[in-house]
Amino acid sequence: MNNSKKELPIICICGLVTGIIAVLLVLLGNPANMGFCIACFIRDTAGALKLHSAAPVQYIRPEIIGLVLGSFILSLIRKEFRPKGGSAPLTRFVLGFFAMIGCLVFLGCPFRMILRLAAGDLNALIGLAGFVCGILAGVFFLNKGFSLGRSYKQPVTDGIAFPFIQVAALVLLIAAPAFIAFSESGPGSKHTAVIISLIAGLLVGGMAQYTRLCMVGGIRDLILFREKKLILGFVSIFAAALIANICTGKFNLGLTNQYNVVAHFDILWNFLGMLLVGYCCVLLGGCPLRQLILAGEGNSDSAVTVLGLITGAAFSHNFGLASAAASKTLNDTAAADAAGVLPDSAYNISLGGATTAGKIAVIIGLVIVTVIAVSNTYKNAKSSS
Repeated sequence: MNNSKKELPIICICGLVTGIIAVLLVLLGNPANMGFCIACFIRDTAGALKLHSAAPVQYIRPEIIGLVLGSFILSLIRKEFRPKGGSAPLTRFVLGFFAMIGCLVFLGCPFRMILRLAAGDLNALIGLAGFVCGILAGVFFLNKGFSLGRSYKQPVTDGIAFPFIQVAALVLLIAAPAFIAFSESGPGSKHTAVIISLIAGLLVGGMAQYTRLCMVGGIRDLILFREKKLILGFVSIFAAALIANICTGKFNLGLTNQYNVVAHFDILWNFLGMLLVGYCCVLLGGCPLRQLILAGEGNSDSAVTVLGLITGAAFSHNFGLASAAASKTLNDTAAADAAGVLPDSAYNISLGGATTAGKIAVIIGLVIVTVIAVSNTYKNAKSSS
């Protein structure tokens, strides 16, 4: 407990710095409320590598590369680089796959959920409620003995493989752009300079490695142990981003006025999408951000989980599972009228929302994750009796 109290100021400071960095990235070119979004950035990277053909979301995001390499470098410095794996890798892949589907139905990972909320998007509050409910479902099985089994020490080559893949992606982005896809419009076309994005990722990756920052872990520990340390890191991110958004005029409070910020107003599927994310991630032992950080530390189980996230992103856009974002643009007639407040009829408005395929995928995901939870709980209870 004493150590926990000593670590609180460091976690809060790192959270505040991360929140400020996230808002700065938006001001410098990233999409609205998307200074960091692990799900969206993995999706964009999958598109850049031509794993899906959705033209608006194709760009190798240096932030992802920086997060992994920042964790890798600091874990080496702190002697915490420990290659290990072998804990139900295929199950982790499946959980990562469905976690990504939930994220893309909601349109954001837990990290972006906090950033959206800090920008006034109340749809993120609905997502947060679903996220907590998903974690509660997972905690139920944790209390009953759920486990994916132990991991084992592995060769150094296994541990460094994922960080080196990130280096290869960076080389592709900088030295061989002809081999990858780039969005000409949409979220993928909005990004800050490569060097700034990379530095931001390195800084946040290092801080996340040092503090063990994890949204899922924070809520899980608060429920199970009344431990507030990890959750205060995300409270700090929210507070810093909220203040920064207000100061820079980026705060827009509302539920059904969140146009052109990659969000939708479909309450039920915002809730259920994040419920699936929380459910998957608590069984995995960490949110998508935490999986990247652990992969940087040499954990091949987390690297396999990230591969599941990548596959889920590609699958979502190849088969129409990802939700459509709400948008509002002037039509041709209104474009010529620059005076006064224009009526809604002067705009082309799309409310966006979850697709039928996305809704079906979320329901299937909830069923499959429950089967995984029950089978791994029953199996462990039987083996211990």
